[in-house]
Amino acid sequence: MMTPALLSAALLLLLLPGAPAEDSNQTPINIHVTNSVTSAPKQTYSTYVVYRGILLGAMWRLQDSNVGFSFTYTQDPNYGPFLVSVNGVSGCSADRTYWELLVKRTNETIRPDVGIGCYIPSANETIVLNFNKY
Repeated sequence: MMTPALLSAALLLLLLPGAPAEDSNQTPINIHVTNSVTSAPKQTYSTYVVYRGILLGAMWRLQDSNVGFSFTYTQDPNYGPFLVSVNGVSGCSADRTYWELLVKRTNETIRPDVGIGCYIPSANETIVLNFNKY
């Protein structure tokens, strides 16, 4: 027999809205992988984020879809996810190379002040993961 408190808790759980469905409110984005260090050809991928979803989620979705996109990152305790490699190409402090995050909008290209773990893409943005030197 359920106690009134347990019954109330069970009823509350039934009334709470769940997480949004994975396929509802999809925001389409493109991801371009470019290389400013070598003349490697640009690669373009199409994916999506869910409403208010982060770029990292779209990148995981793309990697899981087996379209030839892969990436690795490390988790910095102060700054969050730090992109290490894309499609097998890794940044290297000895070579002074890194993966740069850029966002192409209609009339401009910006460098967001947050990384892949916090950036929330807008519809039809082009995310540029550019291999570069510092």
